[in-house]
Amino acid sequence: MAKGLLRRDLTDAVIGRVLDGRLPADTRVNEVHLAKELGVSRTPLREALISLVDRGLMVSQPGRGFLVPPLDPVEASRLYPLVAELEALALRWSPLQDLIGLSDGLDRIADEMTAALETGGDQSALDDRWHRLLLSRTANPHLLRLLEQTKPLLKRYDLLYFGGAERALRSIDEHRLIASAIRAGDLAEATRVLVRNWVKTPAYFG
Repeated sequence: MAKGLLRRDLTDAVIGRVLDGRLPADTRVNEVHLAKELGVSRTPLREALISLVDRGLMVSQPGRGFLVPPLDPVEASRLYPLVAELEALALRWSPLQDLIGLSDGLDRIADEMTAALETGGDQSALDDRWHRLLLSRTANPHLLRLLEQTKPLLKRYDLLYFGGAERALRSIDEHRLIASAIRAGDLAEATRVLVRNWVKTPAYFG
C-alpha cells in the first residue's frame, strides 16, 4: 500500500483486516509488521488503532499493545437487535413513495445474492449494498451515523452467519419479502420482516 495513506484510509484498511479475519479475533496486533504492510510509520498506525478502541473493534491492554476482541455470542445477541431497531426506525422515517421507487433495485440485489450462492460470491458485501439502498432515503444523519458506527461490530459475526447456503437463502427470502411489502405500500410489514431478519441471526451463535 502506498506511503502517505490518508488517516481515514488507514483506519478503513485496519478495519477491513479485522472484519475479514486477516487480523484474527483474540490475537495481538503486530504493529511493526502491520505498519510495514500498510506502508506507514507506527505513529499514524497507533492513532488508527486507538480510534478503533473507541469503536469497540480493538482492545488496548497495558504491556500487550492492541488486541482484536474475541468473538462473543453475548455481544452478538445485543448488537443485532440494536441494529434491527435502528434500521426499522430509519425505514419508518423514510418517505413511502421514495421507498417504493427502490423496490426494483432491492430485488435486483437480491437476485445477485442468489447468483452469488452458486459462484461463491461475497454474500456479506451484497447484503451491505442491499441495506445501504434500503436506507438511502432516510434523511436523519444522526440515525445513519449510529448505524455506521455500530454495523462494523457485526461484520465478524456475518462471516459465521453467511457461511451456510441454507441460512443465506432464508435471509435472501426475507429481503425479497421486505421489498414486496414496500412495493405494496405496507411499511408496517416491511419493518416487521426487517426486524425479524436481524434479530434471528444471534440464534446461530449459541
